[in-house]
Amino acid sequence: MLIAGPNLTIDRTLAIAALRPGEVLRFERVVVTPGGKGLNVARAALALGAPAELVAFLPGHTGRAGAAMIAEEGVVLHGLPSPGELRSTAVIRERGGRTTVLNEPGPRLGASEWDAYERAVRSRLPSHRVLVCSGSVPPGAPPDAYGRLCALARAAGATAVVDAGGGTLAAALAAGPDLVVPNLPEAEALLGGGAEAGEAVEAGEAVEAGADARPRTLAAAAALVERGARAAVVTAAAAGAALAAADAAPTWISAPAVGVVRNPVGAGDVLAAGLAAALERGEPLAAALRAGMAAAAASVEDATAGRLDPARAAELAAGMPRG
Repeated sequence: MLIAGPNLTIDRTLAIAALRPGEVLRFERVVVTPGGKGLNVARAALALGAPAELVAFLPGHTGRAGAAMIAEEGVVLHGLPSPGELRSTAVIRERGGRTTVLNEPGPRLGASEWDAYERAVRSRLPSHRVLVCSGSVPPGAPPDAYGRLCALARAAGATAVVDAGGGTLAAALAAGPDLVVPNLPEAEALLGGGAEAGEAVEAGEAVEAGADARPRTLAAAAALVERGARAAVVTAAAAGAALAAADAAPTWISAPAVGVVRNPVGAGDVLAAGLAAALERGEPLAAALRAGMAAAAASVEDATAGRLDPARAAELAAGMPRG
């Protein structure tokens, strides 16, 4: 698969007893890794044994440092220069299990940088069957950035998968992507108008798996197809996911039960990776979604966002119903 994840970051995963705003706090431990939704997709694909290539911007000195860290992981990366420095993300984990994510926007692009990015994606598409457009886009990217990439995928005969929120997802829908995979807050924010007003819901925000999660998620998936997607997957955390397509009624797939939840951040990215890897192998969409959900469930048992044990993912997949 080819992964368009333009807005990389340096993740600082920080452990603390309790987050108390307004106070001077000391963290118990810190893990520094390169991050971003696109990279999470790429590293999950690598763990699953799926060939993948990530196209991303590498701003400044920190971009070069991030690229070196990514190379150590074995991820295939095509990096493009851009102004500024690589953004940072703080992932704060409290002893009680609550996670707070602080995202920077990233440095601003000029028109020439995005044009170069599209050329890089176009030149690599012939070697891949699936394009995954993942995460936020840097400031200065065109509003329909992922819509334009979806058009490139269609011209190359590849399946375009969009995993984004806010206005980025809204603009992509107008291009008729093959599949969109938002979580429930992202989908409902867009469908309710909030996302298009600039109130984007970032992936990683809490998703409640309440009693009404199933009907809400099914309705959101169907509505996204009505808005232009050829198919839509909407996830509702530990509850499960809804799948809708233009030629079939929406269906619900329950999530597999996990053991200890160590880090839920990046689970949606792992789902996208597992799903896209299965589509690349030629599996039907429903089967691909089950593979993605099993991979995502395995990932929340790992302390680092986007990482998983593929044997555990296979174990969870084997226990999922096939109805």
